[in-house]
Amino acid sequence: MFIGEYKHNLDEKGRIAIPKKFRVALAQGAVVTRGLDDCLFLYTIEEWQVLAEKLAGLPFSQANTRAFARLMLAGAMEVALDKQGRIVLPEYLRTYATLQKEATVVGLYNRLEIWDHAVWGEYTKQTEVARNEIAEQLSELGI
Repeated sequence: MFIGEYKHNLDEKGRIAIPKKFRVALAQGAVVTRGLDDCLFLYTIEEWQVLAEKLAGLPFSQANTRAFARLMLAGAMEVALDKQGRIVLPEYLRTYATLQKEATVVGLYNRLEIWDHAVWGEYTKQTEVARNEIAEQLSELGI
């Protein structure tokens, strides 16, 4: 299970260190792809396979499902941890997520998200302001 927030820097080669507590789960490989809200999603191979199968099973006759599958699948890249626990983020994904130097790695149960640190700060501020409204909407879903 991935939880928590961790600030890390990207180096000049586009590498980012994965928090130490998550490295064992990612040791067999991982997949990074375009996420939502201008971040990247990082999945274990097992979780990626579950998601990819769901995406492949969507009705391709609907434009929105094709677009979402393309966003997630075409943008995906397998990555491996190096000896220092880093992964290389491809340039096209760094550009997509506007990643510069400082990043925040966020654990969200079955995936990690990688955010530009400043963008993550703005996002959390907005979410914290709207927390009561969000909680009310989620209560309708039984949460």
